[in-house]
Amino acid sequence: MNENFINTWVTNAELGRSPSLREPIARRREREGKTFDTTHPLAQAIMKSWKKGSPVDCLVISHEFEPLGGIDYNEFPDCLGEFEDEVGAYLFFLKASLERERPGLGTLILTPEQPSQEVVDTFRTPEIAHQDYTVVYIDATAFEDGGTFTANIQVGRDSGIGIFHLLDGDKKLPTEEVPDGIDPETWNSQRSDEYRKALDALTRVWGIFPDETGQITYQFDRGQRFKLCATGDQWGGIGDINAFHAKISVEAAEKNEN
Repeated sequence: MNENFINTWVTNAELGRSPSLREPIARRREREGKTFDTTHPLAQAIMKSWKKGSPVDCLVISHEFEPLGGIDYNEFPDCLGEFEDEVGAYLFFLKASLERERPGLGTLILTPEQPSQEVVDTFRTPEIAHQDYTVVYIDATAFEDGGTFTANIQVGRDSGIGIFHLLDGDKKLPTEEVPDGIDPETWNSQRSDEYRKALDALTRVWGIFPDETGQITYQFDRGQRFKLCATGDQWGGIGDINAFHAKISVEAAEKNEN
């Protein structure tokens, strides 16, 4: 498209979205000796951003494989608001995506009028640190004078033990690649100093066991976007999956009248 964008098409069937085609595609790949790595970060970003019932998804994905925007073709351009033409709507979508407003991707937007929302999702315990995060995006920019962020989290009854990190909204998630000069075993330890430094979390809560609860609180002094990142604690077992329910709210700071 230009120096800032690459336009590409990926068929849903190749990524396994169409159950009836999974077996025929697997046989074709075996016959042709070709493979398709659905664990690749780009494939994972696409799969996590799919819209239920959408024949075509228009996605914007960052260099770090973070989904920045997603539109269901069936709902375009109505889902973006009122525009004179589709060109204007599409340009708005691209601009909003680059500004990390995540159009169409379900960011939780908290305001003084609606200071609390809830989310239900799952997390997985990765084999390698930084390999797999479930990310909840939260927009609290409406709280111009800041406030107190609170996430009350309950983990489901399956075997996975939850770890939850609160990051600044602009913070990029680290990759699973081990940086030069760092011991891989240390890097992959979820409790090492290197692990903590790579995430650079504002705060976190460790080890919420199945069917138990935990809380994250954080005070901020101006409107801000956040990322609540969920992953599994390796102490509980590699590959374990569990659900979590989080009630996320902001209590506005009192305005200084002086």
